[in-house]
Amino acid sequence: MKIYYTRHGETIWNAENKVCGITDISLTEKGLQQARLLSEKVDVVGDIDIIISSPLSRARETAGIIANKIGKDVIIDARFSEWDYGKYEGIDRYASYEEGKPMFQEAKLEFSARIGETGESLFQVAHRVYSALDDIMENYNNANVLIVSHGGVCRIIETYHRNMTRLEFSKYFFDNCELNFWET
Repeated sequence: MKIYYTRHGETIWNAENKVCGITDISLTEKGLQQARLLSEKVDVVGDIDIIISSPLSRARETAGIIANKIGKDVIIDARFSEWDYGKYEGIDRYASYEEGKPMFQEAKLEFSARIGETGESLFQVAHRVYSALDDIMENYNNANVLIVSHGGVCRIIETYHRNMTRLEFSKYFFDNCELNFWET
């Protein structure tokens, strides 16, 4: 069994370096092109049996382009939605401080705290993503699965199959439409 995973194509907030979690934003023209190029790559790989996507439109659009290319249906699983970043949604991801409080880059290292006061903690996100991965391993153990999700989720998927220090985790970046996999 192989589990492939990818991040959706570019959105306008990606291009503007804005934090984009659960805000539902569509792909840009560049994002659509990235998804088409990814579909070509997936077609060449040739061994995807099942596609599972986040319900957010940027991931669904990316998954749909791939599914159309390789003739597969898309299963939607809300557990692969992006991290809810609370009040950080839509802000510059590199802003450093607001009223003396750490901003996004620092706040996302506080694994047990709800990010942005009203968002999810990293532990909550990891719990839902890990449970989805456990279900995939159990229910599709004889298939190769492609997960189409988000940067934060891809980072957590990466920790499912390899150890990362806190520093490695914080610096790990997954490009739009980058494709990775591991074999079980």
